[in-house]
Amino acid sequence: MKRFFLGLGVLALVGLVVCLRRKPAAPSTTNGLYSAMLRGLLHESVPFVSVAQLRHAPAPVLLDTREAPEFAVSHLRGARLVGYTAFSLAEVHDLPKDTPIVVYCSVGARSEKIGAQLKQAGFTNVRNLFGGLFEWVNEGQPVYTGANQPTARVHAYSPAWGIWLQRGQKVYQ
Repeated sequence: MKRFFLGLGVLALVGLVVCLRRKPAAPSTTNGLYSAMLRGLLHESVPFVSVAQLRHAPAPVLLDTREAPEFAVSHLRGARLVGYTAFSLAEVHDLPKDTPIVVYCSVGARSEKIGAQLKQAGFTNVRNLFGGLFEWVNEGQPVYTGANQPTARVHAYSPAWGIWLQRGQKVYQ
């Protein structure tokens, strides 16, 4: 019986150490199921920034890692399109390595991969927008057309992914 309680104590101690060493929790979204899906999808290879944190941060360089047709429908004001399929580090050759950068895509998966490439190339201040453009819009934040005009339209990628976009006018092209 003494061994049992000793073993139980050791397990509890190991569990406590594991909990203390875990990474900070990912931000949450306006939808608990969306947050859970994102936690399963994303690898946390790039630190997250929440919509609220981005809104209140000194202006970082925003890199949109979606494709040109998605960007043309709407994007964050001031974002640079760097794409995903044909992304090249040449797109960011003008940025100092310590520039604050926030990458985003529809939900955060493509941007996480581009963010990891940036980190591997020596960029030291890269963050991934948790929930991506969808969460930005879900939280009532503005998006803009290629002509820099406000719009309610959002490229929802596909009907399967579009279920996570709760606000805005879904566009599929």
